Amino acid sequence: MTVALMWEARAVTGRGEELLAWARSQELPEAALRRETFRAPGERVLVITWWDAPYDAELPELPEPEQRLVARAVHRWRFESVESR
Repeated sequence: MTVALMWEARAVTGRGEELLAWARSQELPEAALRRETFRAPGERVLVITWWDAPYDAELPELPEPEQRLVARAVHRWRFESVESR
């Protein structure tokens, strides 16, 4: 089964590039199948990682960034793949 972990944070105004750099610097184990990093208006950063694991497996997630970088708590979601093209 493929599980996708989504991590999304909103930077404090003016710190979007710093938050993006922080997210990109976070290391994950080589067991991750894939990782993509995105940015969006509103100084938001999104990281999606894919894993070959059961839905409820204990998987490494990106940590909370330093409080000075974020405008609110990080949002996290977990999804299981049902189709890919």
